[in-house]
Amino acid sequence: MEIKEIYSLYKAHPSITTDSRNCSENSIFFAMKGVSFNGNEYAQKAIENGCSYAFVDEKQYANGTNILYVENCLSTLQQLAKFHRVTLGTKIIGITGTNGKTTTKELVSAVLQRKYSTLYTQGNFNNHLGVPLTLLRLTSEHEIAVVEMGANHPGEIRELVEIVRPNYGIITNVGKAHLEGFGSFEGVVKTKAALYEFLRETNGEIFINYDNEILQSISSGIKAFKFGKNSNYDVVADIYSSDPFLSVEWHDKIIQTHLIGAYNFENVMAAIAVGHKMGISDDEIVAAIEAYEPTNNRSQFKDSGRNQLIIDAYNANPTSMNASLHDFLQMNKPNKIVILGDMKELGADSMKEHVAIAELLKKSDLKDVFLIGPCFMESTDQFHRFETTDELIDWLRLNPINNSNLLIKGSNSMHLTKVVDLL
Repeated sequence: MEIKEIYSLYKAHPSITTDSRNCSENSIFFAMKGVSFNGNEYAQKAIENGCSYAFVDEKQYANGTNILYVENCLSTLQQLAKFHRVTLGTKIIGITGTNGKTTTKELVSAVLQRKYSTLYTQGNFNNHLGVPLTLLRLTSEHEIAVVEMGANHPGEIRELVEIVRPNYGIITNVGKAHLEGFGSFEGVVKTKAALYEFLRETNGEIFINYDNEILQSISSGIKAFKFGKNSNYDVVADIYSSDPFLSVEWHDKIIQTHLIGAYNFENVMAAIAVGHKMGISDDEIVAAIEAYEPTNNRSQFKDSGRNQLIIDAYNANPTSMNASLHDFLQMNKPNKIVILGDMKELGADSMKEHVAIAELLKKSDLKDVFLIGPCFMESTDQFHRFETTDELIDWLRLNPINNSNLLIKGSNSMHLTKVVDLL
């Protein structure tokens, strides 16, 4: 089928699903494939559950009426999303980066919603499947969209920006993450820079933390709205306090956030810059940022009644781990304890990076240190070490922690949030 024919079906049935269990009336099902599943097998079930049409890419599952064959369902979905995005012409801000993508997306969207009908990426829908699904939620009523784009292999951001075709772009930062997939730090930089390259080619505009030397070095030739601490920038601010909640000084205002850590300063600055550029009043920008509360295990604070917890266990890489530890060690709090889980997808650099974290901890004045995972197990013979989070949970049941300030940080696959109820 031609993409225009598929788009006509979509316009009549503008709800897309890839889950045969989640089929609203008049929706369209696209069969996706994974390591352990084949969505083609569920096309008929999707129809029975309420979908008007289903697309499959294995001919034996197509019945020629409302189950239709295409060569590749994922590619077709991406083409459909791109066609829809171009047809509507909505202004889009694309966001990528090593750390802070989701927080920046949330803050920018919170600010924009003060004035505009705004669509933004939900949850972690920031990959080859989530991005087109986000774009297909766009309607003519949306005045602007904020689309997050993630990557763990070379070339992925370029593929996504070709679908999203953003008018504006933000790279939050470039750090050490997914080194196993990218091959090197240089590979990370090159992949993230694809957003800038697209905007350079299309005469778009970037919002850039011009204090970041790496971002500055790859931004030449692009129209740039600069933010940071330098008085020559378009938007200038500074950190007022971060013990533990971040406060930002901007103009004559102190913005009191619900975010933990000075490393969130650049995320807040991006939201201020976007709001300022888009004509949102200073008071509304401040109100939006102050009202935002993280609920996704990213820089999240919790007072359990027994302890005070900083929960930052959605993701971890050497850059974010060092930033979190630096902030935590600087905080003027008694009885500080860290619970750290392995940093995943670091490839050949994994042991070196885990040893570096262990060496940093040895120089600290922390009350206690708990390291979880096989990489940390091999990095040092000091501290409390556990192969799994479940082993730590067993230990905590016998050895309760009270009256302490804790940082919980690790890759999502370490499931460190399971220890929160014991603290």
